[in-house]
Amino acid sequence: MYEPAPIADGSPPRATSPSKSRASWILRLFSTVHDGEGLQAILLLFAVALILTSYYLMKTAREGLILSTHMFGLAAEELKSYAGGAMALLLLGIVPLYGLLAKTLKRITLINVSYAIVVGCLVVFFIVGTAGVPIGLAFFIWIGVVSVFLIAQFWSYANDLYTEEQGKRLFALIAIGGSLGAVAGPQLSKLGETFTLLPVAAGLLVITLILLNFVERMHKKTAAPDDKTADEAISGDDGFLLILRDPYLLFFAALILLSQLVNTNGEFILGSVVRAHAANLVPDSLYADLVGAAHTDAIDHDRREIIKGFYATYFFWVNLVGFIIQAFFVSRILQKLGVRKAIFIMPIVAIGASSMIGAIGGIYLIRAAKVAENSVDYSLENTVRQALWLPTTRAVKYKAKAAIDTFVVRFADTISAVIVWLLFRQMGLAATDLAFVNIAAMVLALGVAAGIAKYHKKISREHDAAGQHADALAPAVTHK
Repeated sequence: MYEPAPIADGSPPRATSPSKSRASWILRLFSTVHDGEGLQAILLLFAVALILTSYYLMKTAREGLILSTHMFGLAAEELKSYAGGAMALLLLGIVPLYGLLAKTLKRITLINVSYAIVVGCLVVFFIVGTAGVPIGLAFFIWIGVVSVFLIAQFWSYANDLYTEEQGKRLFALIAIGGSLGAVAGPQLSKLGETFTLLPVAAGLLVITLILLNFVERMHKKTAAPDDKTADEAISGDDGFLLILRDPYLLFFAALILLSQLVNTNGEFILGSVVRAHAANLVPDSLYADLVGAAHTDAIDHDRREIIKGFYATYFFWVNLVGFIIQAFFVSRILQKLGVRKAIFIMPIVAIGASSMIGAIGGIYLIRAAKVAENSVDYSLENTVRQALWLPTTRAVKYKAKAAIDTFVVRFADTISAVIVWLLFRQMGLAATDLAFVNIAAMVLALGVAAGIAKYHKKISREHDAAGQHADALAPAVTHK
């Protein structure tokens, strides 16, 4: 009989065993699932699938809107890069505000409030955008803030539901939903024009919220009698303070910063070549019979739709490959290597991808390199990162995680903007030269990963020791 890890609050574990039901047998093709775990895992899988589908609808619309925007005398891909600074400044205020809400609201209420705000904003953007108001930059900044919050919040919630032992088994399965949604989103985006994607994305988030509320009610019914986490607000220090006081979190923040820096630099490179590609296909001399604003609007519309189509295809291949890795390889890699060794894989892949971009270049090779890099990032690396949070406290999972997954990510975008300004605007180098910056960043990331592995081993031992101590005291409590 399988012996489960102690429940995080110290209550005695409930006996579970590998399930023999047909549904769980199918799930076990992807990971190890025990009795009573299948339904909740499936619901969470569908929830994250809907989140990622919605995100990619918004993201595809975002690329078409921002890359066809001309503001402040900047090329669109430069505007994208510099917008990261605005996101980071906004998050300096939003992250502490989110922490205050977490202190006063129970977790499902916090989720409900967050989704209500996001859905309301999408409706406003749709109305304003279809009225002809330029929303490209504002929407780009907004989605850059919101998307990281929604995804971080989902995984904070999943970390709160499961013990470390359960999470290591089930996160690989649940994350398959994210890969499925990431494949479906770009394909759905081809069915409508840019602005029509926004209300569809809002509708998917409403369905997601219904699923999460159902999971919460189901979990409360099956939780141990003394498990009060569902009804308790998340106490503890502000997310930024938690990070500054903990070496493990500092290493984690450094890894996220370096990874995001490389990703943002890569997106700048890709955006540059895609915008040039669209300009070649739709030259300024086209629509010679139109003049003034009509000519500009026609050119911008055609280029925007070409860019949207390119990114829809690109996102599809990134996420199809990511799904295959997630479904058939991630669980097995984690079983063979464990999270502390698996964390080194992504930097090695990124070094290889950046080397090809810097040495050879070309739109199709750059696309292939980014597909390889991002597919591993969104599947294996994402699952590893989420599992690394499992032995931490609730305050760390909700507050420090939110700070790292939002502010640190966007601060990395700001650093990328500075690098772009220096190399691209001041020194006149080619966009592909950023690939060599990425190689250096990923070499540094290998050292940071070693630090994370060291501290993760320590806190996992402390977490296990605390759980065993609480489990040893459980009989005495039971007999009172």
